[in-house]
Amino acid sequence: MSLEENRLDLSRIVFIGRTFEEYMAMFGLSEGELNGKTVLDCPGGACAFTARANALGAQAVSADIAYGYAARALKEKGLEDIGHAMDQLEKAQAGFKWDYFASIEELRAHRSRALRECTSDMEVYPDRYVPAVLPVLPFEDSRFDLTLSAHFLFMYGDRLDYDFHLKSLRELLRVTRNELRIYPLVGLSGERYAQMDDLLNHIREDGCTAEEVQVPYEFQKGTGRMLRIIKG
Repeated sequence: MSLEENRLDLSRIVFIGRTFEEYMAMFGLSEGELNGKTVLDCPGGACAFTARANALGAQAVSADIAYGYAARALKEKGLEDIGHAMDQLEKAQAGFKWDYFASIEELRAHRSRALRECTSDMEVYPDRYVPAVLPVLPFEDSRFDLTLSAHFLFMYGDRLDYDFHLKSLRELLRVTRNELRIYPLVGLSGERYAQMDDLLNHIREDGCTAEEVQVPYEFQKGTGRMLRIIKG
């Protein structure tokens, strides 16, 4: 199915993202690992990673279905979504660890900063933000040294079937030269993706090595691990 056929009304897109600092913690990265590397963030959403990574010497690109819309429209939608998410979080604070963020207001400030950095960069460097929808990406084989994928695969394991997960994982690996990292490994309920072992067996049969790695970031309870896949 084409991107245009998959295109969602803006009202159905939730445009919220994480800060660069959150990305570094979620994926256990150091700034030195980014310098001179080609990096893909998919799906990138309203995250600040691509903007900051490029400023640090990486050649970073984000891919997301939302990028079919103008930066100004996405900023307005993102501000609405942040407000709604913070209201919902008031009722669900027990499901989160409040050490990285001390309060909902601090979380709101981080989400708002990520949105500003992302949409400002998008206005200046639109080519960094590529409209795309998994499980098909518009990039050539081995285009990126490192691919990062946050808060999509596994997070929606109850809505996206196993075949979608496998096809998406293989597509992310197709465009990756060296390494793919995915965070988190649990669904919205906090439970580890039920078919993770089957998925990893398929990936190992494809010649990759995979390991689950503890990382210094856990906001939603149970999300303190990432998947690191190295291509053979």
